[in-house]
Amino acid sequence: MEKLRTTALYAILSGVFLLCACKNREKQIQQERSETTHLTYTNPLDVEFGDPYILNDGQGMYYMYGTGGVKDGFATYSSQNLVDWKFEGQVYQGNTKDSWNLKNFWAPEVYKIDSKYYLFYSADRKNNPTNELETFAIGVAVSDSPKGPFTDIKNEPLFDPGYPIIDANVFQDDDGKYYLYYSRACYKHPVESEIADWARDEEIYDEIEESWVYGVELASNFTEVVGDPVLVLRPPLKMDDKNAEWESRSVTSKEINRRWTEGSFTFKRNGTYYIMYSANHYAGPNYAVGYATAKHPLGPFTKAINNPVLERNSNEGGEVTGTGHNMVLFLENGRKMYAVYHGRTTETGNNRVVFLDEMEILENGTLVVKGPTTTPVPHPLAE
Repeated sequence: MEKLRTTALYAILSGVFLLCACKNREKQIQQERSETTHLTYTNPLDVEFGDPYILNDGQGMYYMYGTGGVKDGFATYSSQNLVDWKFEGQVYQGNTKDSWNLKNFWAPEVYKIDSKYYLFYSADRKNNPTNELETFAIGVAVSDSPKGPFTDIKNEPLFDPGYPIIDANVFQDDDGKYYLYYSRACYKHPVESEIADWARDEEIYDEIEESWVYGVELASNFTEVVGDPVLVLRPPLKMDDKNAEWESRSVTSKEINRRWTEGSFTFKRNGTYYIMYSANHYAGPNYAVGYATAKHPLGPFTKAINNPVLERNSNEGGEVTGTGHNMVLFLENGRKMYAVYHGRTTETGNNRVVFLDEMEILENGTLVVKGPTTTPVPHPLAE
């Protein structure tokens, strides 16, 4: 009987202890949440990447990929709070003896699908029988971990449209279909327009090369495309177009004889397809972001009249230039949206660094980016 009483008393005390421990843990969590609510952060983040892309692993961890950081390939950083980032090392190694690619490893994006991680990226190909200056193509690699190592699905580019291409972005629609968006490089792509006529009349440039964004359905195994690519975005032809001025600044400022439409990112909200894109020279101060909308993933897309939605603030007393090549990070089941992009500051000079700024879609469908910011703003994970 005494043994039974001791056992019962032990059980009661254990229960009380566990109850107190649970209450203490709950109190700790509530306190941490309360503290998080009042946290702020300041741009730029301490990551020197161009073309940043953040993957939400779905398990409380985020991984950032971008152009730069390692030689002949890509690296990743990890974070639990989107503000403090840890370098995890190289995740993809290109320019090997057996690889199809050679150099200029750009614009990586990683997607988690069915416990696998797929890396889409751009690089110059080795096969160059005519000695072209640009041979960009898109590759796809896979890994069991967001930290790699990533291995190419096939030792060749995803496909060859007949011209150099960069900046792959993948979108999955509600019906399960995948779409690939990419940019045709400016290289050897002179285009006639009123801007080109103006440049000749001013004796600035003889021709203006352009990059255009295309979309095409992508096979679910990511090894090929389905059908022919469709042109979805290009620089304006007319000088009185509402988007002509900001998209032509690299030409009108006599920076370079090229107009870009690149770094696209597509998502869907309230039945409307949004495609964000960057224009102007990626290495210059005028790099900026606009967007267009459509009712079908392959368009036709209509550019917004409130473009650009993200641009330099140095003309207004700020210190940021070269804002562009963004992606959109969705938090809280899409309730919160953040533009992740690179830019330059007075302090960072020519080095591209990562910015994270809140964005939203207004009730009338207008897209707004609340940046670039360099002063404290609410933490993205604050409640």
